[in-house]
Amino acid sequence: MEDSQMQDKTLNEKESLALIAQMIQNSQKRLERGAGGQMLVWGYATIFATIAVWVAFHLTGNYNWNFLWFLIPVIGYPYIVFKSRQPKLVKTYIDKVIRYIWMVVGITGFFLSAATIFSFMWAFPILFVVILMMGMGSMLTGLVTEFKPSVIGSLVGILIGFVNYLVPDYDVKMLTFALAFICIDIIPGHILNYRAQKRCSKN
Repeated sequence: MEDSQMQDKTLNEKESLALIAQMIQNSQKRLERGAGGQMLVWGYATIFATIAVWVAFHLTGNYNWNFLWFLIPVIGYPYIVFKSRQPKLVKTYIDKVIRYIWMVVGITGFFLSAATIFSFMWAFPILFVVILMMGMGSMLTGLVTEFKPSVIGSLVGILIGFVNYLVPDYDVKMLTFALAFICIDIIPGHILNYRAQKRCSKN
């Protein structure tokens, strides 16, 4: 049942609940079809950039290698553009909510990261804040779509984020940052792709 059809009449309680359940189900199917790939691209791009920055800094001791963090959008955004050119599916209100959540998280995270890298906020705990933001975005998505691996993975990732904040050692911060994104993006992304392949094989 599409949103536009329901706007033309007043719904009773039972119909409203059925509509919400249908929207959640549609969003879950759409999440299984496309979000797994996006989570994996962003997750692996983050881990690749983390390793690149960590190795380059240890070899040279030069903080300018922090500009390698921009590898994340360089790798991730072409995939988003590629996906946006694929045939559109009917979107529900829940899909829009999820899109707005990630729009706010993505824009805020990008500008905070850029400000930190360009030394305007050099003492800002950016790795901890990025883990919190991405973890909360992923957890909200998981709660709205009732996708438990995202909720659990995000919770574990956020807890790892507090270790990242409390431990001053640079190596531990980089290790925990990568580990948090394995929990937030990579594990749920592989589970989503597995479910999508399983659904396709049944059809």
